[in-house]
Parts: sequence; C-alpha cells; structure tokens
Amino acid sequence: MKSEYKLTGLGLLMSISASLCCITPLLALLAGTSGFASTFSWLEPLRPYLIGLTVLVLGFAWYQKLKPQKQVDCKCNTTEITPFIQTKKFLGIITVFAGLMLAFPTYTHIFFPKAEKQTIVIVQTNIQTAEFTINGMTCSGCEEHVNHEVNKLKGIIHITVSYEKGNAIVAFDKTKTDIQEIEQALAKTGYSVSDKKELK
Repeated sequence: MKSEYKLTGLGLLMSISASLCCITPLLALLAGTSGFASTFSWLEPLRPYLIGLTVLVLGFAWYQKLKPQKQVDCKCNTTEITPFIQTKKFLGIITVFAGLMLAFPTYTHIFFPKAEKQTIVIVQTNIQTAEFTINGMTCSGCEEHVNHEVNKLKGIIHITVSYEKGNAIVAFDKTKTDIQEIEQALAKTGYSVSDKKELK
C-alpha cells in the first residue's frame, strides 16, 4: 500500500511540476507580484519529460489498483474498511487533477481579465509600432500576462504577443506613451527584453 501512496504522490507532483512554468504567471497576477511570473520558466524544456513521467507513474498506479489480487483462503470473518486514500475513487480524483494540470496551458487565457479598451487617435501619424524581443515566455499564460501588463498603459492601440516567436508587437499612440514606458511595463512581468526596434 505504501508503494501506491508513493506512486499517487509522485504522479501528482510530476503533473504540477510540468505545469508550474504556466501556472506561475497566473499566480503572479493574482498576487499582484508580476515580477514573480518568469520564476519557473527554466522548467519549460523539461515539460515533455515531466508529462511522460506523470502518464507512466499514474498508469502504473492504475495497473497496481486494477490487477487481480491474490485471494487468501481464510475462514476468518474480516470486514476491513479501506481508507479513502487507497480507493479507486481517490486515484481517479488525482488522475483528473493531473490531467487538468497538464492541460493548463491550453485554457490559461480564461483566467486573465480582458483588457479591452478604446484608444482614440487624433492624428494617424501619431501611430507607432515597435517590436520587443522577450526572453522567458513559455506558454499562452505568459502571453496573457504580458498582454495584461502592457494594456494598462495609456495609448496602446494593439498588442500581439507570441511566446513561440519570443516577441511582442505593440502599436501605440506616441503622444501618450513611448517605447521606454512599454519596455518598463514588460520588465514588470519578470521577463527580460533583449531587443527592441521600431517598425514604423
């Protein structure tokens, strides 16, 4: 039974570790400590291995739970109650939770508030676009965090963030904000800006 506890606990730990790099930006937003967001981005390269280990460990735990048990021919009357932590129901709950953790990057955007705002640009020549190269983003949660932080600034017209390309393209009204202010907003997220350039 101790091995079952260990397998279940290990499966849970692996699933949380696999998604920690994606959960941290959300936790940072909720805690109001944006700089905390990129703390576990170093785990991203390990994510496929952690996912594989989670599946293997939980699969083996289910195998242990479902394999036929040896019947002991005993004339004694035993009505031993199985603790909840040793039941299939508990293992099922852990498996579902692990699945939700592993899938977290696909639905993380629903937790971030939508920063829809209208910017009125008087003169078309005031619109400026800049591209920022950002290090440390690992999933769509990171994109949402950057999006949220930059959209707090006045004069932001549009922002496109890509963790895959490692960049953010920001269109803004240069009479209301500037590249330096946007870079400072990006720095508050905890990700580092390694390059910036004006596109037009």
